[in-house]
Amino acid sequence: MYLITHTSSLSPTDAEQHGRNRFVENGYSTNLTNAKLTVRLRGTMDLAGPLCNYHTPVPQPDLGGSRLLILVQARIDGPPRTTANFVLTGQPLEITPEWSQQTVHLDPDPGQWTCLGARHDMTDVYGYGDIAEVLRDVNVDIIFILYPLTIVPIGEVGDIHGQWAAKDYKVDMQHLPKGLVMFDTVQIEYTA
Repeated sequence: MYLITHTSSLSPTDAEQHGRNRFVENGYSTNLTNAKLTVRLRGTMDLAGPLCNYHTPVPQPDLGGSRLLILVQARIDGPPRTTANFVLTGQPLEITPEWSQQTVHLDPDPGQWTCLGARHDMTDVYGYGDIAEVLRDVNVDIIFILYPLTIVPIGEVGDIHGQWAAKDYKVDMQHLPKGLVMFDTVQIEYTA
């Protein structure tokens, strides 16, 4: 699940495909420094077997190391101008079968965040930056992600980081989390 936070990140088909974006339409601030993000969610995840119509995932303490986290992205001036992408690894959200309300604090403490950087073929788009600068203007999006993922190729693959998983080579899906996460509400509380 994601939220585009600035008009420059909206594509011409976004409204058609996803409906209105009230965050952008109402001109909400993209300065999320020290904001509190509260979600009400529930779900089930596991690593056992394929997910299909006849499989009901059950909560498992081990998702192969993956956790539900928040990713923020912003275009920053640099040099060079780039899109910095940071994951709030210090404050994971818990996926529970019952509805739960959880709050994370978007503190600019670098110890709470992991910068993803870029693949070798995407360095002209993504890069590194300062989390304080990114939080002052989250001008691309906010995404809920499962991270990190354990990517295990099927068969011999040269450099897995030089190719696209599931596009350039097959992936052993049993190492990836499967399940469902449902969001009821997402609220942003700005600091004064």
